[in-house]
Amino acid sequence: MIMLARLLKSLVVMLALACTLGYAQLAAAAYPDKSLRLIVPFAPGGGTDQMARSLGAGLTKVLGQTVVIENKPGAGTVIGMDLVARSAPDGYTLVVATFAHAVNSTLQSKLPYDSERAFAPVALIARGPNVLVVRNESPFQSVKEIVAAANAQPGKLTYASQGNGTSAHLAGEMLQNLGKVELTHIPYRGASLALTDVVSGQVDFFIGTAAGVSPLLAGGKLRAIAVTSPMPSSAFEGITTVAATLPSYAVESWYGVYAPAGTPISIIETLNAAIRQTVNNPDFIKKIENEGLTISVGRPAELEQYVQAENNRWKKIILENKIQIQ
Repeated sequence: MIMLARLLKSLVVMLALACTLGYAQLAAAAYPDKSLRLIVPFAPGGGTDQMARSLGAGLTKVLGQTVVIENKPGAGTVIGMDLVARSAPDGYTLVVATFAHAVNSTLQSKLPYDSERAFAPVALIARGPNVLVVRNESPFQSVKEIVAAANAQPGKLTYASQGNGTSAHLAGEMLQNLGKVELTHIPYRGASLALTDVVSGQVDFFIGTAAGVSPLLAGGKLRAIAVTSPMPSSAFEGITTVAATLPSYAVESWYGVYAPAGTPISIIETLNAAIRQTVNNPDFIKKIENEGLTISVGRPAELEQYVQAENNRWKKIILENKIQIQ
């Protein structure tokens, strides 16, 4: 009798598990059947926000469901990333990750999530140089002049960033380190706020993403002094590199999409295919190439490998400069 009861209990458990798996497979097969959230861990108006809105518009067409952009800025992208890490792994909450995702585990001693285990890579989207910009009326015409001014008056020159630990911040730290000068870092809650103060002259310069600074360059409110890639960028014709003055200087921005860890592989594959279709659209390519970016879309594993390499490259610089965010 006892054995019969145990057998019946086992059968019930197996049946429940089969139903659960069957439901999960059915849900994955029907994916997506409602709107998606694409989290941007920065304030509206910056390069990441612009990229996300272009991507979201394309994915809406490809997937047949609305992709809603939600800005969740703060803590060097940690607030937005944590929201996604804690979301259901069902493919309906995604995040546009950037440079910060590759360095936060080194910068911050305590993250609310495990950077390597909390997320499932979906696709790398694009890569490109940052651009050192000043207001159009700025007296600075070159990196050499900026370094000379910083040498003459240590700590007086200021540079803005979209937050502590972001690519703009670390790009400035690298410039300070290689130029052997002292600069004052002014962090903001988002690139648009930082750029506003650069345009108004409250801050001397900004090393921002190509996507973020391009509209203001085109409008004549900012002037590009140099790009952060080792070689000149075709999108910024006639603009030299920071490396021409400070050899070995190189900073790259990138955009990638992640889902919460545990998201079914079939859903990851659906999203990866939709992203590849979106970013390989000629209109999308033209838009981002005009902003100095290059399409780098590939398989999920390629994003994981690229970010690990970025983490290894910047970890040494962060530790050497004793940069940390509490």
